[in-house]
Amino acid sequence: MKVVHNNLDTYSFNEKARLSMHTMDTKVKQVDVLPLVKHYITELRLHELFDKYVPNKNRCEINPAQVLCMMLMNIVVAPKPLYKVDEWLIEHIDGKAENMVNADKYNDDRLGRCLDALFRADRQSLMSETSVSAIKVHNLITTRIHNDSTTVSFAGAYKNQSPAAIQLNFGHNKDHRPDYKQIVFGLNITEDGHVPISYQVFNGNQADVNTHIFNWDSLRKFLANEEFYYIADSKLCSEDNMHHIEKNNGKFITIMPKNRKEVSAFYDRLRQGENIEWQPAYFTKYSRKKGALITYQTYSEERSWEGYHLVWVHSSSKEKQDCKTRKRRIIKAEENLKALLPGLNKYYLKTKEQIEKATRKAFKGAGDFIKVEIIEEKTTQKVKIGPGRIGPNTKYEDSEKVTYDIKCSRDKEAIERASKIDGIFPLITNATLPAAEILKIYKTQPFLEKRFYTKKSVLEVAPVFLKKNERIEAMMFLYFIALMIVSLIERNIRQQMAEEQIESLPILPSRMKTKTPTWNNIRYFFRNVHLALITKDERVLQSTVKGVTKTHHLLLKLLKVPFSVYENLQDGWWNFEFS
Repeated sequence: MKVVHNNLDTYSFNEKARLSMHTMDTKVKQVDVLPLVKHYITELRLHELFDKYVPNKNRCEINPAQVLCMMLMNIVVAPKPLYKVDEWLIEHIDGKAENMVNADKYNDDRLGRCLDALFRADRQSLMSETSVSAIKVHNLITTRIHNDSTTVSFAGAYKNQSPAAIQLNFGHNKDHRPDYKQIVFGLNITEDGHVPISYQVFNGNQADVNTHIFNWDSLRKFLANEEFYYIADSKLCSEDNMHHIEKNNGKFITIMPKNRKEVSAFYDRLRQGENIEWQPAYFTKYSRKKGALITYQTYSEERSWEGYHLVWVHSSSKEKQDCKTRKRRIIKAEENLKALLPGLNKYYLKTKEQIEKATRKAFKGAGDFIKVEIIEEKTTQKVKIGPGRIGPNTKYEDSEKVTYDIKCSRDKEAIERASKIDGIFPLITNATLPAAEILKIYKTQPFLEKRFYTKKSVLEVAPVFLKKNERIEAMMFLYFIALMIVSLIERNIRQQMAEEQIESLPILPSRMKTKTPTWNNIRYFFRNVHLALITKDERVLQSTVKGVTKTHHLLLKLLKVPFSVYENLQDGWWNFEFS
């Protein structure tokens, strides 16, 4: 595809002669998905909102809002540490193999100063206006909000932290890095497209159970009502959290933790053989096995001690998974025991207490399903008394020697009892919906985990090469906005595919197709789009966008991005317009 903005034919004869005296240059600038991302930023009026809350008070050469938008584009497209953003930009705004001219203006000092300004800004109001814009522009349904939190880890001492900003502490690390300091990142997403509409950051040692009341109150204030369903993990299931939502006319759905008395009592009834009248709920396709179905059943004739509805759920896929997990743990325990046997009666496995401790460690996770017997054997032997060589006058005494052996077997009765609760988990709610509907609403919760996966793997939130915790807190705001943009992009393309009955798109490597395109797939497919410029004395004579195919046209249509975003590209397209 060729798009010509200026052509030599439009110049007069004298002008052509003058231009021909100078050498024409060709520049190639990388484009890929940046115009697409810029369209979404512009559509949400993010550049205007940044300019409103982080104004250019000091008359900087580059508007801070422009810098923040470029940082946002970097996070969405190819996350880089601050000191490498200008290196990334050079191919886009200066050109491949060109000297750093415009990109150098986005150096780490300028980026850091803009993060400082963003930290000092009213980010709560900025977040609210951004989310309101997303809801209005994309017609997001906000009647069901899912909440969860994760940790963002940081390698470093971080000894002199500003008390005015979020504190990096040691805590329960969900990345399994207890040696790293962290912050807690909480996220609220809509069930409609799983789009983030608000977030919170907490100190690294903040427990999830203490975040829900403040978060629910914030959502109620933002949405200006309490008629939404609030769905969260088991940390929501505390008397204070549920009572606060209930007394303020809110609705919640959460999973009940196993340490509740109602759970252990119900499981005991099942283990003892009580028959439960399960009601068919619904079934879904099993994504990991073609043609397989997952069936769900519910039982909801009981209440918690607080008076909330209990919905017991049986999942066929969870039943199989629980059974596999138990078998794996038993096999692992038996292998651990086998590894212990050669060391029996030696070194640190000489006494019964030492052996019992070692077997408990070996059977961790499967101890209830294995019968262990430590067999003690005593033998008596003659031992010479005193030093010296053995002779006719040598005296002996009887000495008792104790050795141990281990025998184990699977406890079939315990395994059978445990199998009776496979696939069963409890939900608790104050909603009056049918049990099957409550289950469907809760089962959307795993999509929140996918958003955290996007944040950590696709947007690469870590490692964060920032020393000041103020800048870290400001950077988390940009990551929240980036996650919102990615979610809107994925929501749009999948909704449009469904409306136009497009089953799959050939945008994977080697032209392979995907039924559920992700942002990672989209940015990969646009990787070869670039802008070729013919210049003379720094004046652009001709510009051509190359690498755009029919499939790119289709993608832009599905993403609700006008083709003019690429068709009308000119040098300097990356700059936002400010009033």
